[in-house]
Amino acid sequence: MSRAPPLAKPLPREQLILYLSVSATVLSSVLIRKPKGIELPILYTSHALQDAEIRYPQLEKLAYALVLSARKLRPYFQAHTVAVLTNLPLRQILQRPETSGRLVKWAIELSEFDKHYHPRPAEMGQVVADFISEMTTTSQEADPDDLVSEPASVAPVAHPSEGVFNPTIPLWTLYVDCSSNRQGSGAGLVLKAPDQTAIEYAICFQFQASNNEAEYEALLAGLRLAKDMGAKQLKICIDSQLIVNQVLIKFKAKDTSMAAYLTHARRLLHHFSAYQVQRIPRSENSHADALSCLALAIDDKVGCHVPIEVLARRSTTETEVHAIWQDPSWMDPIHAYLASGTLPDDKAEAKTLHRRSARYVLVNQILYRRGHSLPLLRCLTPQQGDYVLQEIHEGACWNHSGTRSLAFKTVQQGYYWPTLHIDATKLVQNYDHCQHFGSVPKLLAEPLTPIVSPWPFARWGLDLIGPMPQGKGQLKFAIIAVDYFTKWTEAEASATTTATKV
Repeated sequence: MSRAPPLAKPLPREQLILYLSVSATVLSSVLIRKPKGIELPILYTSHALQDAEIRYPQLEKLAYALVLSARKLRPYFQAHTVAVLTNLPLRQILQRPETSGRLVKWAIELSEFDKHYHPRPAEMGQVVADFISEMTTTSQEADPDDLVSEPASVAPVAHPSEGVFNPTIPLWTLYVDCSSNRQGSGAGLVLKAPDQTAIEYAICFQFQASNNEAEYEALLAGLRLAKDMGAKQLKICIDSQLIVNQVLIKFKAKDTSMAAYLTHARRLLHHFSAYQVQRIPRSENSHADALSCLALAIDDKVGCHVPIEVLARRSTTETEVHAIWQDPSWMDPIHAYLASGTLPDDKAEAKTLHRRSARYVLVNQILYRRGHSLPLLRCLTPQQGDYVLQEIHEGACWNHSGTRSLAFKTVQQGYYWPTLHIDATKLVQNYDHCQHFGSVPKLLAEPLTPIVSPWPFARWGLDLIGPMPQGKGQLKFAIIAVDYFTKWTEAEASATTTATKV
């Protein structure tokens, strides 16, 4: 690169490519077009980090580089579809529910643009972006604690790799053991997190199981626990040689019961991106063995500090499910976009969907909406929403509340769907018991008070007082007039009581 290549001009509605590069103190990007497979640069951007920006984690620096590129290259982002090429899980970190405040702000700011995320190939554009950041200042390796591992759903595989672990993804360790005698059967689990935090678990079986069946039940319970804890890479330690070799397809499961257990175990193992099953000596599995014995002593109340689950039936017992076909719902396009980046063919609909999806997030393949007063609201279909409204309106804790109160209580419980207020109004208006009223009482609340004068000065009362001690002008009588409506009083002195005088 003795001289910079000439800048190119993009064609209308042409898809552009953005390369990002991050170092310790500099962010840089290169916007290019790729006609006929030839990369032609359009513009370069760079930014020197200042103060607190230098302490951003590696992924936040990458997201910040994308935000700055969108601000500086705003006309190109508004007029073109931009493919962001990166080898880090940038899309996932911007859509995670536990992201920080600035990441949420950046995600909302970027939601107005039509952009896609793709894996980064080793091509000339990335070399240019790295060259800009490295030549601006000396590069510095990122702190490994700042790196966020990419979920397994980013690069799905048909079969998880056995024994091949990715060092950037946390590794969980599972110890399982069982105990079976005449008193019953039990299992013990110890799941160790990447920070060596131990999760203890004991299971008591209410059915008679052989040693091998109890070992499989312990393994299945441990796999379910690791899956619920969000483990992606799992190391399984068992002291049973038969179970280890059957799971690794070295031994054949001839018995029908063993084959059913093996099928369930292999099915659960597919939820992990990588796993390793190894046999360890019984002496190294003493912790799980003690928990399995503890499960048999459930009646002695010795397991007060360790949760003990009671398993009523075998894990291989199939549950009959009545499948109900549901019509396509409003969540399907948003779920498909967040899960795999699928967009409608119509560009206007794709832009609208891209903007709306900034307020939604996937947690364990369940769609949630970012709330204002609550962190996350679980999204429901209209059929599920009707059931929730009926439970709140007339369920065990019913109070037959009105439309606004019913909708507010539904949101308080952590649920959301677009037609919540409309559905609440229909339910309240069409609910039969809310349309009936008691008889209106006709008895007056207090006795009637008769009105002797309907309007002012309609009726007067006159009274003659006297004779009184004679005063000036021989006045010794008084004539009193009272209005019955307003109680207004008027008095007049008189010397005589003749009709003419009155």
